[in-house]
Amino acid sequence: MTTGRDGRVTVEADGGSRGNPGPAGYGAVVLDDAGSVLAERRESIGTATNNVAEYRGLIAGLEAARELGATVVTVRMDSKLVVEQMSGRWKVKHPDMIPLQRRAAEEARTFDSVSWTWIPRAENARADRLANEAMDGEPALLTGAALSESECESGSRPASEPATTDRPAWQSVSGAATRLILLRHGQTPLSVEKRYSGRGNPDLTDIGRAQAAAAAERVARLGPIDAIVSSPLARARDTAEAVAARVGVSVRMLDDLTETDFGTWEGLTFAEVSARDGDAHRRWMGDTSIAPPEGESFDAVRARVERALATVRREHAGQTVVVVSHVTPIKTLLQLGLDVGPSILYRLHLDLASVSVVDFYDDDAASVRLVNDTSFLG
Repeated sequence: MTTGRDGRVTVEADGGSRGNPGPAGYGAVVLDDAGSVLAERRESIGTATNNVAEYRGLIAGLEAARELGATVVTVRMDSKLVVEQMSGRWKVKHPDMIPLQRRAAEEARTFDSVSWTWIPRAENARADRLANEAMDGEPALLTGAALSESECESGSRPASEPATTDRPAWQSVSGAATRLILLRHGQTPLSVEKRYSGRGNPDLTDIGRAQAAAAAERVARLGPIDAIVSSPLARARDTAEAVAARVGVSVRMLDDLTETDFGTWEGLTFAEVSARDGDAHRRWMGDTSIAPPEGESFDAVRARVERALATVRREHAGQTVVVVSHVTPIKTLLQLGLDVGPSILYRLHLDLASVSVVDFYDDDAASVRLVNDTSFLG
């Protein structure tokens, strides 16, 4: 799915409660310029008031718009209270409304602009229908966001954006996730020449710096960022600093996110290594326990990536964390998210400055939501 002209969408949202407070639910719809539905949200939220449900509908609609890559949003709601509070014309006084208004405002700040329009209930029929279905006990509805669909080739484009950090509807237990936004560093001179680049420390090229800046804008649109962790190597660190400057969060270096140590193959091309160490190279390409001469095996990389993941999950549980690293560590994190074998390390392609997203839950379940997004690069 795509947004409308110049990233413009309309969000219609509603919520209701039978009893006020009573059994409550919300509904939200995202529309393009022609009025076609791009995404829908519906969920029962237990016992709550009308206003709480209306705010929850607004938040769900803004999240859906963000996930679709929208930049300009028109919000239409029949709740005068929510529209006036979000517009800043009315103060938020009720204690139940304050955190919801703040959360909605955080979502709104991820767009270039948001406008707020009150409409009569009759003009909000789509969102009203979804809210009533939720109050009737219909299961949660989430459309317009892919879980993990994308092509894994150079220049690929994802079908859509990651969903929220709630557990997907096909998993039976609810709960927030620790979301990792995985960002590969930008271009370096060695990547231009397709040379093994592990513990060497080349700087970003001019193109690499531009890629980092574009990636920072892309990451900022994925929602409020709680933390940034990075490999200490210059190409990753400088990419991470571009994100930090955009989202206002400092960078923490984690040595365990460093790229594979390619040993004596560092700086050589695939063809040069094959010609010099053909047998060793072939064995390495098919066995993750084998290390390059004086280097590091993929099994060793996995051990330290697992250690880095444990650190992030322990210190940032339930938060959104940008992880800036290299091909092998990012592939390994996706491998852990998918719970698949090592063949992914050889079959998955990750472009420079690409973005992937994986959610990790407390019970060690996971959901890979986005892979190798480069749609933001020129």
